[in-house]
Amino acid sequence: MQRLLLRIGVPLAGLAVLALAWQRFGWQGVAVAASALVLWFMLHFNRTMQVLRRAANRPLGHVDSAVMLNAKLKPGVSLLHVTAMTRSLGQLQGVKDQQPEVYRWRDNGDSYVEASFQDGRLRAWQLVRPEPPAQAAAPLAPSGPATRIDGRGAVVTGQAPAESRPQPTPAPVRAADHEE
Repeated sequence: MQRLLLRIGVPLAGLAVLALAWQRFGWQGVAVAASALVLWFMLHFNRTMQVLRRAANRPLGHVDSAVMLNAKLKPGVSLLHVTAMTRSLGQLQGVKDQQPEVYRWRDNGDSYVEASFQDGRLRAWQLVRPEPPAQAAAPLAPSGPATRIDGRGAVVTGQAPAESRPQPTPAPVRAADHEE
């Protein structure tokens, strides 16, 4: 439905603007309205070319952070909008020119976002993160006695009894500190 609106609605709106301009102001109104429509078309074309120029300078299907891309995506945005966000063309995962189109953007940590587009609009996406490598379980606590440095800078091993530990002393309170 939205595609039909873009294909037919935008040209009809342009013709309606031209007809209204003719009716109200004659040829001068048509000239101003036509200039405004050409300017609008050129701004759209320029934005598209700028997005594609930026994407051409980056690797195919690369994004700085797949997690951030996943957070920014919204259903219904265009492929051009996603390309502008990632500054990279997505890597096509399916068959070319077959709906839905599936593109993938991968970051340096091998996380990736796979996005499905129907008629150029985002329908679904998913974030896939790699499994962390299996590591041998390291002990959390050190196996030997704890070492620390006492107030004089000497290395002490083990834990001192609670009564022999130095207790912090409160700072003396002066009467001048409370006066205002």
